[in-house]
Amino acid sequence: MPLFYLLSLQHVTLPKVVTRSEDVQHVSVLKATGLIEAEIAPASDAAGKYNAARTATVMRITEDGFAEINKMLNEPRRMSRTVQLVRNRMRSSALS
Repeated sequence: MPLFYLLSLQHVTLPKVVTRSEDVQHVSVLKATGLIEAEIAPASDAAGKYNAARTATVMRITEDGFAEINKMLNEPRRMSRTVQLVRNRMRSSALS
């Protein structure tokens, strides 16, 4: 989920190069919604045929991105579950 990916970005050094296709998709969504600034590799080949982007570089989390993080972490019912999911995802991505 892109918002969990956004939460994980606050704990890494930026800029961050992303190569996993799932993460590139998350970056694309977060960039489109204005929650991060990122550069995404072109998604078309030399013939103009569409291909999924293979890499992206997250430059920074925007003010709106930090506001969304604070909103997620300050909702009492969701806070513990959200933090738990982010930690689990960070652990699993560190293992891969």
